[in-house]
Amino acid sequence: MKQEDIENRLSEVPLFKELSKEELAPIIKIAQTRFYKHKMYVFMQDDPLDRVFFIHSGKIKIYKTDLSGKEQIISVLEPGEMFPHAGFFRKGNYPAHAEVMEDANLIVIPIDKFEEILITYPELCIKLFKVLGEKIIDLQGRLEAQVLHNTYEQIVLLLIRLCKTNAEKAGDLYKLSTPFTNRELANMIGTTRETVSRTINHLKKKQYLLQAEDGNFMIDRNALQQELFL
Repeated sequence: MKQEDIENRLSEVPLFKELSKEELAPIIKIAQTRFYKHKMYVFMQDDPLDRVFFIHSGKIKIYKTDLSGKEQIISVLEPGEMFPHAGFFRKGNYPAHAEVMEDANLIVIPIDKFEEILITYPELCIKLFKVLGEKIIDLQGRLEAQVLHNTYEQIVLLLIRLCKTNAEKAGDLYKLSTPFTNRELANMIGTTRETVSRTINHLKKKQYLLQAEDGNFMIDRNALQQELFL
């Protein structure tokens, strides 16, 4: 990847968006690029946390596993996103696995060098805290969904959330940019593939959920939101 490509990608990342070329230069200087093929691990849960990644192209699945090996998908990240969001200014380990869903070009910055830049530019720390705050709000919303809603409602809430994180607007609908399987959707909220399959079929019959030619879901977000308040 050319230095110009790194500069263009990092300048689009929310964390760096308002930096001038001069301010971005020291970040580009310490950045490296790496290519990861489909199914490769960028890092594994409990590996020493020593690098931060920015996605130039491809998709990365972030998930945790318990002692029995059961998978809990946290998120699917797309170009322009940064990961992990935790672990700055302390020694620690990666809190989850990062697996490549689509061949990916990643921009890699060593954590210790990145921390030095955050100290040099305090405004970056403020932006980082805002990003972390949004992640915390998202996690609180997921916890509320598990406590306050039944499984059907949790699946509806998941589809609504994916409209924001992994979809593009297509007229009145939202088209998912990732072809999630029922198993993957189930692993996002801790339910079974069969339960998700039944719910998906029900939503298709009500035409709240359609399937595009490429297999990706087309979601009527407004209809799903109204479904929660029936």
